[in-house]
Amino acid sequence: MELDLNEVIKATDAKVLKNETNLSKVGFSTDTRTIKQGEIFVPIKGENFDGENFIEKALENNAEGYFTRNDKVFENSKIVLKVEDTLAAYLQSAKLCRMNINPKVIAITGSSGKTTTKEMMYSICNQTFKTHKTALNHNNEIGFCQTMFEMPENTEVLIVEMGMRGFGEIELLSKYAVPDISIITNAGTAHIGRLGSKENIAKAKCEITKYQKPDGIFITEKNPMVENIVEFSGKKVFCTLDDVEFLEKKPDYTKFSYKENIFELNISGEYNVKDAIECIEAAFALNMDLKDIQKGLKEYKNIEKRFEIKEVHGYKVINDSYNANPDSMKGFVKNVLELYEKPVLVLGNMGELGENSEKYHYEIGEYINTLSKKDVIILTVGDLALKISEALSTEIKTQNFQNTSDLTRYILANIDKSYTIFLKASRSEKFEDIIKMLEGDIL
Repeated sequence: MELDLNEVIKATDAKVLKNETNLSKVGFSTDTRTIKQGEIFVPIKGENFDGENFIEKALENNAEGYFTRNDKVFENSKIVLKVEDTLAAYLQSAKLCRMNINPKVIAITGSSGKTTTKEMMYSICNQTFKTHKTALNHNNEIGFCQTMFEMPENTEVLIVEMGMRGFGEIELLSKYAVPDISIITNAGTAHIGRLGSKENIAKAKCEITKYQKPDGIFITEKNPMVENIVEFSGKKVFCTLDDVEFLEKKPDYTKFSYKENIFELNISGEYNVKDAIECIEAAFALNMDLKDIQKGLKEYKNIEKRFEIKEVHGYKVINDSYNANPDSMKGFVKNVLELYEKPVLVLGNMGELGENSEKYHYEIGEYINTLSKKDVIILTVGDLALKISEALSTEIKTQNFQNTSDLTRYILANIDKSYTIFLKASRSEKFEDIIKMLEGDIL
């Protein structure tokens, strides 16, 4: 979406160093490679780069002009706007876009499940409203701005995913998103290595309500820590699986009752149902028709690397290696051991767990011991994942590998094709390479 230039200047409190354009509306870009005529270049300063060094390149590629933190004016520019902080100017322009279109804004964050919840919410809302969402996992400040500027002018509902690595990040996104509805999928142990404790994680997640509209609604799982921390004067809904009656569970299908209504998902996993009931509550807040909510949930499909099913070299492989933390790992193995016959669980390292990483991995093995054993094989990859194998009871067949190449060779040589192979690890472990190696592409 393009914005009125004078409104941008006012919103960003910019000093106009040059204005020789005949355009009344402008767009924005942070990428010199894709910038188009009529767009203003926004040079973002990062830890290891400074976008100001690429202003000339942006102008060579037909940028209309640029924001800057200094007084340098290039001759071939038409617009030069000086601001104190270029990222803040980008965010202020994005907020201007959000306020001009003025959709209902649903903000979603959480230790795990936020992308799934965003996609479920989109599938539901799109049944009734013109709906726009954060693309992929573009859930930081830059991704937020891109989401705003890509939003069609007829958007009625905007779904914004908010990522977090430390204090202040969710609050910043909330400030510029101004949510009507906020959802914390959960406050678990993801990023505990950065924030130090579950309480700090909960505090950081609860920043989502900082700039929320007071007449809005806050939705999260039932968690006493969050209930005690969240500061929001509007309506609060705390969801729990205790309010769900499971009617049917299959590997690729779940039927359940929630608040006396029947819903279906073409996926499995209690953790997915927990995300679904949070979406249902948000849809209720939007006064959506029950049939549209039911239809949207049933039409939801897993995104790439989220329980993605493939046939590879005669094996059935289910890849859920989009990300992993202790909470999502436990939910994953519970779902697999409950619903699947003859599973091979391939579990890898979970990242960003701090000084207690080994402890959290060991606890996964202890948790597996409490579940139904069945005919399961558990293969682990990496030094941390070794702790999972070490914690397993002697009844469970397990082996650890230092890399995915050795693991794949073992599978090819020792695992019967009647087994289903399940992959789960943090994204940094690149478990998608296992599939490529099974296909014979890189082994």
